Amino acid sequence: MTGEAAVWEAQPGVVRPGSRNGFSIRPMPHLAEYGALFAAAFLSATIFPFQSEAVLFGMLAAEHYSGWLLILVASLGNILGSVVNWVLGRSFSHFEERRWFPVKRKQMARAEAWYRRYGRWTLLLSWVPVVGDPLTIVAGVLREPLPVFVVLVTLAKTGRYLAVGALSLGWT
Repeated sequence: MTGEAAVWEAQPGVVRPGSRNGFSIRPMPHLAEYGALFAAAFLSATIFPFQSEAVLFGMLAAEHYSGWLLILVASLGNILGSVVNWVLGRSFSHFEERRWFPVKRKQMARAEAWYRRYGRWTLLLSWVPVVGDPLTIVAGVLREPLPVFVVLVTLAKTGRYLAVGALSLGWT
């Protein structure tokens, strides 16, 4: 099963040879590749400079994978990375003057100004390079409720990946 992972599939009342307690193993192709896309999307939403769009575009262009599943995996990874930023902002804002803090003061001040001026709707720009990540941290610092944060970030991040999908697969 190179490049594949096993998935346990329950079949109540059915015990097959080689199975345990009614569970059989069936291969799930490309799990490692989907996992790599998830990691790329997660990292690109955090403090690390990474281009998950390029990874997604390449995987879509390869036509070996389900386009909708790729967009879902990339979106989930990117949204979860943004939630990590929100938690960082909520929990660690008193460390912002430290060298290791993920966002420099100048970026943070610009993001705070946008956020104070336009409110939570600025989270719809969380997909934008350079300003998007600081906005998600600022949302945590300014105590944006997590459910509202997740809804707005989900719209922004998924919209971006849908646009990448549309461009690479010709959905226009």
